[in-house]
Parts: sequence; C-alpha cells; structure tokens
Amino acid sequence: MERRKFNKSLGIFSFATLMGCKTTECANKNNVNPNLSNESSDNHSRYQISLAQWSCHRMLQNGQLDNLEFAGFAGNLGFTGVEYVSRFLEAGLTDTSYWNKMNEVAKKAEVQQLLIMTDLTGSLGALSKEDRQFAIDEHIPWIYAAKALGCHSIRVNLWGEGTKTEQREKCTESLASLAAIGADYGQNIIVENHGGYSSDAKWLSQIMNDINMPNCGTLPDFGNFCIAREGGEKWGTPCIEKYDRYLGVEELMPYAKAVSAKSHAFDKQGNESSTNFTKMMKIIHDSDFEGFIGVEWEGDGISETAGIKATKALIERTIAAIK
Repeated sequence: MERRKFNKSLGIFSFATLMGCKTTECANKNNVNPNLSNESSDNHSRYQISLAQWSCHRMLQNGQLDNLEFAGFAGNLGFTGVEYVSRFLEAGLTDTSYWNKMNEVAKKAEVQQLLIMTDLTGSLGALSKEDRQFAIDEHIPWIYAAKALGCHSIRVNLWGEGTKTEQREKCTESLASLAAIGADYGQNIIVENHGGYSSDAKWLSQIMNDINMPNCGTLPDFGNFCIAREGGEKWGTPCIEKYDRYLGVEELMPYAKAVSAKSHAFDKQGNESSTNFTKMMKIIHDSDFEGFIGVEWEGDGISETAGIKATKALIERTIAAIK
C-alpha cells in the first residue's frame, strides 16, 4: 500500500512531462528495438553481449558494488550493454536527477543501457481488477525511467491467480494495457519466462499472438522453465513441473526483443553444466533475432565476477563456432 500511495503522489502527468514525450511521437521515433548490433552480412556481428545486473546481486546487496558503478564495471569486463534490475534503481524514483548520473556513467563506460527488469510491482494476472490496475500503475514509473535512461524495454513478470485460462485472460488484458502505455514512450514491454505459467512457452506465445502489438514481446531465458514447485512456491523449492528449455526458447524467439543466457555452473571444459549453449545459440541463430544476448550468472560455486567472465567467454566461443 505504501508503494501505491507513493505512485499516486508522484504525479504521472508531471513525470511524463519531465521525460519530454508526446504519445505516438515517441513510439514512432523509438519503436521496437533500437539497440541492435550494426547491420552486416557477417553472422557474428548480429550479436552483442550485455550484462544483466542480477549477475552482481550479491555484490550490490552487500555494498561491494554500487548501482552507479555497475555500467563501469560492465564496460571494464568488455560488455557493450547493461540490463538493470528495478530494485537497485529505487533512488531514481524519488530523485530523477539520478537518471542523469546513470547516463553519465554509462556514456563514460561506452555501454548502452538496454532495459529494466521490474520486480515487486504487483500481479498483472490477479483476479481482482483493482489489484491488476495497481500492478499496471506500479509499472508506469519504470516506463518513464527506461525512457530517461535510453532503454528500449522494461521486462515484466506475468504472474496471476486462478486457473491457467483465467490467468491467461487476465494477463493478456493487463499486458495489452501496459504495452499501449509503453508505446507512447517508445518502450517495449517484454515478458520473461520467469516461473508459473509464464514458463509454459505455448501459454506465453498465445498471449503474444492475442495481443499482437509491435512493442510487446518476450525475453527468453535459458534456465527459467519451471512451471510449478513444491508447496506452490515461486522459488526455493524443488521443481515438480518443467517445460523443455530448448523447445521453450525456440517457441519464444519469434517474439524476442532480448535474450537472457542464464548460467549456474561450468564443467572442466568451460561449458555450462545444465544448458547446452551451442544448441541454444543455434536456436537463436536460426531465428530472426539480432541484438544483445545478456549474461545472467546465478551460480554460487565461484565469485560473481568469475561466473560472469566464464559465461561471457562461453557465449563468445559459441557464437564463433556457429556455421
């Protein structure tokens, strides 16, 4: 409820005016995904590699790394793009000059700010219309933030209540409303397979087809294909219903505006232990996708920096081997 009060007091009209955007003007200027690699007939130039901020969540949470240092950290590791997580950007919602500081850091580091992954923003698939509207309202400041940072997208979660059909209907309604708002600010609204029915690629693909808006898409993640866990938990308990990760990525790629290369551990040859990156990159390569592939390290056997470097090296090696 405190976040609800805050968003209302924020003043949507005044914040939108600050962003300097006019309805379809922004959508036409910066529609689907401007942050693509340079056009070239060379297959390997289709892709650049970005760093997802969640890869550093322990360092950010324990104070080893500050959000304003993140773009520089990524640039020093050779990344050309960064993907933010909303919980580490909260300062900008009460002080919009914070976005200017982030822009300065990213410019100095020569990295593109690509998207914001939103969390703790309500349930877009709630049964209650009031709760769904609350979730839509919670996402709006992040659309403004993404615009201010020059991002192309915000990533949202499609979680809900009720039956599979009820959740699809409610999520479709909410996502379409949010995408219409995003279009006015040149922002894509993209959905990650991130637990629950969102990890059922056929379910999520049907929503994409039903909405059929150019700024509404997906963010396929290599690892998040657990539909149900013990005890009904979203995280932390054993998975009892899984979707095939390779089929899932293949089915979500036609709508993809970003890709998340999830990693947890590596074998002695530097290959990811649970995901065949060669197979995944072939799926991506066979699609029409062109742009950034994001490193998202989630392991705990080595340091976050080591895990990030190992994932980046594996992606680079895999891209180089594509025929």
